[in-house]
Amino acid sequence: MAKKRFRDFGLSENEYTSLVAKLGREPTNVELAIIGALWSEHCSYKSSKIYLSSMPRTGERVVVSEGENAGAVELDDELVAIFKVESHNHPSYIEPYQGAATGVGGILRDIFTMGARPIALMDQLFFGESKAPKMSHLVSRVVKGIGDYGNRVGVPTVGGMVYVHRCYNFNILVNVFALGITSKRGIFSSKAKGLGNYLLYVGNSTGLDGVKGAIMASDRFSSENSRDDILPTVQIGDPFVEKLLIEATLEALSTGYVVALQDMGAAGLSSSSYEMAAKGDVGFVLDLDRVPLREENLTPEAIMLSETQERMLLVVMKDKVEEVKNIFNKWGVPSAVVGKITDDRMGKVLYKGSEIANIPVYLEPPVYKRAVEPYVPPQKPSLFPPKNGKEVEEIASTLVSTPEIANKEWIFSQYDYMVRTNTVIPPGSDAALLRIKKKDVSLAITSDVNPAYCFLDPFIGTLQAIAEAARNLASVGAEPLGVTNCLNFGNPEDPKVMWQFARAVDGISTGCKTLGIPVVSGNVSFYNQTDENSVYPTPTIVMVGIKKDGYTVPNFFRKGGEKIVAIGALRQEEFGGSLYQRYILNKEGGRPPTVDLKSEIKINDFVRFVIKKRLITSVHDISEGGLLLALLEMSFPQSVGFTVAVEIPAVSLFSESQGVFIVTCEDTNLDRLCYLADSLNVHCSVLGDTVDQDLWTVEYAEGVVSSRVSSFSKLWNEGFSRYFALE
Repeated sequence: MAKKRFRDFGLSENEYTSLVAKLGREPTNVELAIIGALWSEHCSYKSSKIYLSSMPRTGERVVVSEGENAGAVELDDELVAIFKVESHNHPSYIEPYQGAATGVGGILRDIFTMGARPIALMDQLFFGESKAPKMSHLVSRVVKGIGDYGNRVGVPTVGGMVYVHRCYNFNILVNVFALGITSKRGIFSSKAKGLGNYLLYVGNSTGLDGVKGAIMASDRFSSENSRDDILPTVQIGDPFVEKLLIEATLEALSTGYVVALQDMGAAGLSSSSYEMAAKGDVGFVLDLDRVPLREENLTPEAIMLSETQERMLLVVMKDKVEEVKNIFNKWGVPSAVVGKITDDRMGKVLYKGSEIANIPVYLEPPVYKRAVEPYVPPQKPSLFPPKNGKEVEEIASTLVSTPEIANKEWIFSQYDYMVRTNTVIPPGSDAALLRIKKKDVSLAITSDVNPAYCFLDPFIGTLQAIAEAARNLASVGAEPLGVTNCLNFGNPEDPKVMWQFARAVDGISTGCKTLGIPVVSGNVSFYNQTDENSVYPTPTIVMVGIKKDGYTVPNFFRKGGEKIVAIGALRQEEFGGSLYQRYILNKEGGRPPTVDLKSEIKINDFVRFVIKKRLITSVHDISEGGLLLALLEMSFPQSVGFTVAVEIPAVSLFSESQGVFIVTCEDTNLDRLCYLADSLNVHCSVLGDTVDQDLWTVEYAEGVVSSRVSSFSKLWNEGFSRYFALE
């Protein structure tokens, strides 16, 4: 019977044969369901784990970096920050509201299962073109799902990123990050232990929602898939239950009676029970007749694979289980003893008085070294540079209204980013900044990746994402503490995809080692592909930093009469994967911008130093769109104009040079700023002045361009919602 069903649970014929050999017999249907989920790409990392070990995992501040639900770094002698980013890509494309909402719920549980109170969320959203099927609907429902869940659970969404490209027309990506705070002594493990200790199920009753979700997330889409067939694999969230679950769990952990715990996320009861036992080198007995059910006649396979949300599995001291149950009861969270820990390293599952599964808690999944095949990216297209100031103005007006550059207020306005009153720098800046109450430190968070760069060169593109994140932290005066990543790729059975993946991981490893930043957690999401249409390599980087003083400067011009200075050398021919190529030439090709990490270390240190010494009044780094777009972005929030003169050709105003900051300073501080830069061998050039006028002007090598700030600001403010026809 089981032999005929192995494909239903995501196993190949070779994997099934391997399983039979490991067991010495054919598995039961329930065992097949459990192993199918645990050996899925989503749970086992069978195609990626051989690469991931190259990432730097240790550092002076690293407390937890592997083997747990999230990573942890110390902030001081008492506190640690716990953080992770996860994907919820397939569910969000199938059912965008619930897919995105439950992505938030799941990442929050990864944080508070480790004993930390969640204090911040971020999202990284990758959408297709506005003309793609149902894209406006996907955008609006994903954002609402994230906003509703975060707002109702009471955790602020403090920032994120949005990227739009045709490669996401049939596979949007939704990545969600969460961060929490706890004491060093308050970190909890998912390693089960203690002979006779009880397995305590807490949270929602088990239903059919999310059954086989991990298996679905480990397979590509097909245009022949029926939405009705795959919709039940999407979970349904309840943020109000999650809020109660957070408070009850943290109180239960404070008693010292909870030995281990894990979220029932991907693969539900299967992953939480078998993974906790495997980590603790113990066994367990699980009685499905004791599992709370919301629907009658659920099969044992459905009970084991259901991904009903807001559920946890706890290992509780055998003589303290009633005290723990009373805490959950006080908070209105149902609980039930569903099993106990044994010492035989076997996972036994009972149903209606019979043993329906009895397998080792750890059956090593297959590990694949997939074939890799490099590809040659498209050649660099001709630039067709603007002929005069009017064409420069037209190009700038097009780029400033693109969804990547345009104001994301339509998104951020749906997020309560001030709840808990820790947010110092809200969404829309280069990095979010959160105060840690009763402490003299703040936490900075930023996320970055440019998939077009990563497609043209996965190694350089990923280096750029690391470098950009480090620059963003420097712009708020913070030093990096650690990185978490979400590696979103297509079908790993495609050699070109695996080459992209291997090169991207090498980029993360090289970048983080050079900058001295540990990778403390992460996630891999493969099979982001419909038929033969794969997403671009999208290695999302989220970087967390620490700031030890309270002085900050904005990423926009404050007033007229200040000097505008470039920190770092402007390069003129950096167009590979640029907005100029995509939106003006309607082509992509060539090499992405050069990344010089050693130079960036020096420049970042300099920017942090001049912020601390209060020598600058604003700072923003050049990224997508180039110099002119960076200047315009700085002018909009306070409607401050500028006049700038540069000895570069018109087209190079849109060159996406890396490692360059635009800063402003009072005239009285200019000489000192330039002297310090020169003494530290940091390139510094005076570009011009801010002006108290509704006017921006740039003089370049061949001419001059000038326009009204208010006209461009209107395009910037309306660009995102207009592009997607959002209300």
